[in-house]
Amino acid sequence: MKSKASAPGKVILFGEHFVVYGVKAILCAINKRITVTAEEISEKKISIKSNIGELELEPNKPISEINSPLKPFYYLADKIIQDKDSGIKIEVESEIPLGVGLGSSSACCVAGAAAISKLFENISKDEILKLAIEAEKTIFQNTSGADCTVCTFGGLMEYDKKNGFSKIESEPNFHLVIANSNVEHSTESVVEGVRKFKENNEKEFSKLCEDESYLIENVLELLKEDNVKDLGQKAIQNQEYLERIGISNDKLRDMIKIGQKTSFGAKITGAGGGGCIFALTDESNLQNTIKEFNEKNYECFSVKIDFKGLDTF
Repeated sequence: MKSKASAPGKVILFGEHFVVYGVKAILCAINKRITVTAEEISEKKISIKSNIGELELEPNKPISEINSPLKPFYYLADKIIQDKDSGIKIEVESEIPLGVGLGSSSACCVAGAAAISKLFENISKDEILKLAIEAEKTIFQNTSGADCTVCTFGGLMEYDKKNGFSKIESEPNFHLVIANSNVEHSTESVVEGVRKFKENNEKEFSKLCEDESYLIENVLELLKEDNVKDLGQKAIQNQEYLERIGISNDKLRDMIKIGQKTSFGAKITGAGGGGCIFALTDESNLQNTIKEFNEKNYECFSVKIDFKGLDTF
């Protein structure tokens, strides 16, 4: 028996880094997906194939002993076949670039949890999300669960540490052109850099958090109105705050400058230090924005909001 599930990636539209200090962040599922196919097999083993490698192990291995980016899949399969006399074969297909802040690991955990569990029982999206967050903790111990949540339910979501997750009901119609710097970065070291900035500039950082909170409230209104032009201005403003806390560099600045030529506004998405930026567009300036990046030899692609979330079939 086979079972299949897919989950979308995500971007952080507004609020990265400041979310660590209590400010809201706005996340958005994107229409690039991870698809996981799971199959029950007679041999008692867990076999995983993906474009980043393969892993084949017997069940009941301590997760701490597994040194592979595929270990969330092993964790899920091992947990789900505990009382079974069978094994599981897993295949992973991805449309999402890895390790650039677009939620590939969260989408893997969500699609993996759904596909593997569906081999034996039908469980709710809430239960799948719980399993996915457990799996994600095998690679990111301190995950907030925000990425897995937006990958499960799709659409737009606001998140803050105090109140958790809340679905944003607005369905704005914009495109994001995502450009990849291809600069490797460590989220942990960028987060640590922001913490040091805060310690050395308490007053300035406190004011930036206030400004970001005010900006987010404005953004929530603009999303309701589907006001893409003004949202672009908010992206430019948010980027200025991210520059101040030191997560940018010359390459990202160059990309943002290119993105802002024809789009409504561009900013870093995610940790910074590398990874991706997005430029906010609609049909009127989408192709010109892609052309600008292509002419400067930057890898880019366009996405829209994915309102579907997790899909099982």
